[in-house]
Amino acid sequence: MIRSSSLFTAVMFASISLGAQAADVAVRDPYARAVPPGQPNSAVFMSLENGSTADRALVAAESPVAKTVELHTNVNEGGVMKMRRIDKIEVPAGQTVALKPGGLHVMLIGLKEALEPGAMVHLTLTFDNGSQSHVMAPARTIDTAATRH
Repeated sequence: MIRSSSLFTAVMFASISLGAQAADVAVRDPYARAVPPGQPNSAVFMSLENGSTADRALVAAESPVAKTVELHTNVNEGGVMKMRRIDKIEVPAGQTVALKPGGLHVMLIGLKEALEPGAMVHLTLTFDNGSQSHVMAPARTIDTAATRH
């Protein structure tokens, strides 16, 4: 009986620890770019707030609304802005990183459904410590002219 009680305590402690790790990075104001039917791709934006004393990184994302989900950034190559896939998005300890149009973002490739304004996009974000955050991001119309400045 003592052995099973010790095992139970160890399992409970591990569960609490994983829960705390998941809380290291808070996801604020997630939203997806609304796109018309037939548009194959979209993106999700948010703020990632690292409230811990350890650096974290977003290393993967997945969503049932897209065939492929990738982490992306935009780079200026010869005066032309181009999207590039990246392996991770660093979230330094005590800092907030903005994922926004024209910058870092989560790319939804091969949409399986239209993302009309108000539609909800479920995302699972995976961080370098193995923790995950489940996020619901409403689709919004984004003024692309405002994001170019």
